[in-house]
Amino acid sequence: MAGLQQTNSEMILLSWVRQSTRNYPQVNVTNFTTSWSDGLAFNALLHSHRPDLFDWNIVASQQSPVQRLDHAFNIARQHLGIEKLLDPEDVATACPDKKSILMYVTSLFQVLPQQVTMEAIREVEMLPRHSRVTREEHIEVHEQHFSQEVSFTFLLSSCCSKMVVSLPT
Repeated sequence: MAGLQQTNSEMILLSWVRQSTRNYPQVNVTNFTTSWSDGLAFNALLHSHRPDLFDWNIVASQQSPVQRLDHAFNIARQHLGIEKLLDPEDVATACPDKKSILMYVTSLFQVLPQQVTMEAIREVEMLPRHSRVTREEHIEVHEQHFSQEVSFTFLLSSCCSKMVVSLPT
């Protein structure tokens, strides 16, 4: 039951984000991981509700992902009272931590207008499953890669130690 409630909460939150950022063509939020790593989604979400705080075009076109993330987190801290809970470098990765993103977006949801239409919820329900890659799936891929690296390193160290032992003195 808790999993269902969490899924529903995530769906509503994702619907709110998509509805809020609909007018920003560079932004297409489909999950709570990779959709946030370039910083555009956070800035678009803030700008959609508070366009008076900054010039969207400058932020969207002239900054790196880390700079855009830092900008969004600073704006949220200064003008909305949301602490800088995330480090830009931790979000500007191939797959940022889903729970951290959810926590931060929930903080924004609590202070910004929260109207979510049924149309926006239906739209999220129709998103392809592959675009909502779970953190667990991402970790599994990295664990397999790490396991291969460890095996290779072990094999290499075994070979090297045998070479050292077999060297004449």
